[in-house]
Amino acid sequence: MLRPLAGLAALLAAAAPAAAREPADLLIRHATVIDVAGGKAVTDQAIAVAGDTIQAVGPDGSISRRYTARSSIDASGKFVMPGLWDMHVHFGGGPELIEENKNLLPLYVAYGVTTVRDCAADISPSVLEWRSAVAEGRLLGPRIFTSGPKLEGYKPLWKGTIEVGTPAEVNAALDRLQSMKVDFVKITDNTLKPDIFLYTVKEAKRRGMKTSAHTPYALTIVEAADAGLSSVEHVDYLIKAGSPKEAEIGAEYAAGKLSYGQASDSFVKTFDKGYAAGVYRELAKRHIAVTPTLNMGRILAYLDREDHSKDAALPYIGPGLRKTYEWRVERAAKATPEQIAARHKEHELSKQVIPMLAEAGIPILAGTDAGYLNSFNYPGEGLHEELERYVEAGLTPQQALVSATITGPAFLGHSDRYGTLAEGKTADILILAANPLLDIKATRAIAGVVLHGQWLDRAALDALLAAAKAKATAALDP
Repeated sequence: MLRPLAGLAALLAAAAPAAAREPADLLIRHATVIDVAGGKAVTDQAIAVAGDTIQAVGPDGSISRRYTARSSIDASGKFVMPGLWDMHVHFGGGPELIEENKNLLPLYVAYGVTTVRDCAADISPSVLEWRSAVAEGRLLGPRIFTSGPKLEGYKPLWKGTIEVGTPAEVNAALDRLQSMKVDFVKITDNTLKPDIFLYTVKEAKRRGMKTSAHTPYALTIVEAADAGLSSVEHVDYLIKAGSPKEAEIGAEYAAGKLSYGQASDSFVKTFDKGYAAGVYRELAKRHIAVTPTLNMGRILAYLDREDHSKDAALPYIGPGLRKTYEWRVERAAKATPEQIAARHKEHELSKQVIPMLAEAGIPILAGTDAGYLNSFNYPGEGLHEELERYVEAGLTPQQALVSATITGPAFLGHSDRYGTLAEGKTADILILAANPLLDIKATRAIAGVVLHGQWLDRAALDALLAAAKAKATAALDP
């Protein structure tokens, strides 16, 4: 008697040898994957990793049948998302602080920050070496993108800059930066002439280099964007852009009729929400991004009322870096009651600006300004505070997560490898104990980190924190 064809197929399938499973180094199983872009939590997923690359992401049943791994992580009840990017950090303080800066690298990893963008350092040769060492697996730390030394005018306040005052000097400076293979160009406005600023932005764009800047008060933000500026650093420049008198106040400052502080206060006083919304839409059309560093503004604004001596992250910071904090603390202590009130007012306005930027479609780059000089803004921990400030200001947790995972890679032109958990992407992965789409503070509940093909569980991350604390303590009391 002939068997039905379907029955015969089943018999043949049963007799055939099982298909060989593909090898993987790591398999994360039964995870809830956070789709940051879509704002969704996808349950019972598995992620196969080979080296530092994601091989596949999908339903646990199919992925676990397809791959066999040397090690496996049971992520049941856990939430998995891409590693965090801090798009504005600083390494510096002079050659004597190189080791203390280097000690910060594992600290970032312990807080789930897998990539940082160094926005100018006065120890650039060391940072460039760390960039290579991390990429090659010789040093544990976040991936580093760096500007190298920043461009400034003659005799600036900031150390470690390349001073430029003519087009020829700008060309030479950009040649130097390109020879260093920097990832973007940082420009500040302390002493740089507005015309040289514009030339620098245009020439860098012509060379295919991204630019990031503090913009001169004598220029409007739209003028800087029209020249090709890629990103504005710090939200106070967007307050400036939101003043109908931006050009007038800037001209008075350039003419010496207003001090920097007076001009800044004038931008705040004349800020107009309706006008600002229109300007922000224009900036969005010009594809300019903004790194608000909102938490840094909050810290500085309220130094008069907050005691940071018992901060949980302070023990991880070495004595030399702590010493650099004194500069801002001392400046804040000299402020008059009127100046203190102005600081508070500016920060409260900054919080209102954040959702306006998002509504206009301006990409927000989550960045802290952490590093030397910037008092009590701690590497690693500071990014979690930054994201919490965004949500307090009116962004959704999803929007805050986008700013720390998707916009950074897009800005630097690396979306092909970073920003999402997908086949072919870099395996920079956080495993969290809670859902960050529901509560942004869940980014702090880190159960483990996958970085450079290495799995660091909570015990390993705690060991990094303990080592950082031990080094800082030893330096405090040698």
